[in-house]
Amino acid sequence: MPDLEHTLQGQDLAFLKMVADAWGLELSAPDARSALPILLEALHDPTLVQEMLDVLPVEAREALAALLESDGRMSWALFSRRFGNIRQMGAGKRDRERPDLNPISTSEILWYRALIGRVFLDIPPELQEAAYIPDDLPLHGLRVFQSASIETPPGRPATPRESAIHIPATDRILDDACTYLAASRLGMEPPQFTVTGAALPAAVFRDLLDAIGLLDTNGQPLPEAARAFLESPRPEALLKLLQGWSQSQIFNELRQLPDLVTEGNWTNNPYEARKAVMDWISLVPAGTWWSISAFVSTIHSRHPDFQRPAGDYDSWFIKQAGSGQYLRGFSHWDDVDGALIRYLICGPMHWLGLVNLAAPEIDAPPAAFSLSTWSADLWHSIPPTNLPPDEENLRVTSDGILMMPFRSPRAMRYQAARFCEWLPENREDYRYQVTPDSLEHARAQGLKTSQLLALLRRHGSTPLPPTFIQALERWDQVGVQARLQEATLLRVDSPAILEALRKSRASRWLGEILSPTIIVIKPGAADAIRRVLLEMGYLSSPPGPTDEIDQS
Repeated sequence: MPDLEHTLQGQDLAFLKMVADAWGLELSAPDARSALPILLEALHDPTLVQEMLDVLPVEAREALAALLESDGRMSWALFSRRFGNIRQMGAGKRDRERPDLNPISTSEILWYRALIGRVFLDIPPELQEAAYIPDDLPLHGLRVFQSASIETPPGRPATPRESAIHIPATDRILDDACTYLAASRLGMEPPQFTVTGAALPAAVFRDLLDAIGLLDTNGQPLPEAARAFLESPRPEALLKLLQGWSQSQIFNELRQLPDLVTEGNWTNNPYEARKAVMDWISLVPAGTWWSISAFVSTIHSRHPDFQRPAGDYDSWFIKQAGSGQYLRGFSHWDDVDGALIRYLICGPMHWLGLVNLAAPEIDAPPAAFSLSTWSADLWHSIPPTNLPPDEENLRVTSDGILMMPFRSPRAMRYQAARFCEWLPENREDYRYQVTPDSLEHARAQGLKTSQLLALLRRHGSTPLPPTFIQALERWDQVGVQARLQEATLLRVDSPAILEALRKSRASRWLGEILSPTIIVIKPGAADAIRRVLLEMGYLSSPPGPTDEIDQS
């Protein structure tokens, strides 16, 4: 940062005298050039500086503390929003109105005491105007003050109402990841995942698995990477998901917010925004429920530019999904930046086991969070030690239904699911049905029924039903040996009627003869058959519950 000399260089004599008056100094030099060295010498006196700090208004002390926390500098957009602007006026107007004696903002109080400067600095990600404390002003290490935000979490503990209904963190995302990978491998539309907190659409799951390197450019599982992930112990798999998400530069939560639509080619830095929020979350005391609304509100007042380092609230084209209203300007901070913080807490941080959630009542949006029992390990890149292992065995019924508990080995379920049609899951297990079509689909992917049998024998809780084994082996040898199908039947009183019908123009609608008086008719031909029978002098009744046409 610039020092005091560079901060005051270029100022006229009247300005330097205003600074001197604020410090209780008498400056009698004839011009600015000779006055500057005298003023600089006085401002370098630690005792005088401390006396100045002691009489500063509280809000001015807080502004200096905020700058000290930010390494002595802060984007001017953020600083002026928090502590007010400095009026732009010429020397004549300034000398008449005396803003040093009648400041309208905390920024003006500091400016006319030379406690802050204003200059363009290289503050990543770009060059931007900034407020700063002159580098040689002896503030550091003195009896200054501490801002309330230093090493304390934003916000406050949750009220009993905010934390009434607890929603614990789980590792269910590992099972959902297995489901997503298996569905993608089969070319199926992944199911809707049942989660608490923010919704977890399949598109977001794809971004998450892509972030840890499990998918190719077409969104298909990479065989070796997926196998290693599914075979890894649950603690290691959960840590891998968390690290992939937290370190990702491409997983962009801002563009996932369900109520917002983003347009244009502007870019944001999801990693930096995510890291800032995680750093603040990590300060929350373990075992304490923390208010989400107060957390967001405090960041709004202290660190509003956490995802916009340049303080730019106009160039990002974001609108509300429902109304189509564009959310530009700082007045929409809560709709965009605040919504992102809530999404990070109730979405990825909850899905990945870092935080528990709580709500005022059942089905109400989460209003509080607390660090999970796994968070201490996960935050230090240690696999959590108290996750139950994937050791539960599956069960196979005689009619070919596979029932797999949530704690069954994920790699096994991924493989077995590729041989089956998927049934709705319940609260206890995943369910799959072996059918000829599913086996044929597996065969087309190069899988063999012998692989399925070996898999089920290895992971079954009981011996496989002999009839099920026999059916699989027979299908492997000769294919389908029995078919069930619906059909419309024509039943006549005399074989002669059936014989006459077969010689008529209706013959093209007739199918397999089941007996001398019963024949299958083709789908959709019932009305045509009845018309031909009428032309032949026979009345017939329409198809009934038994799917038969009775000639009478």
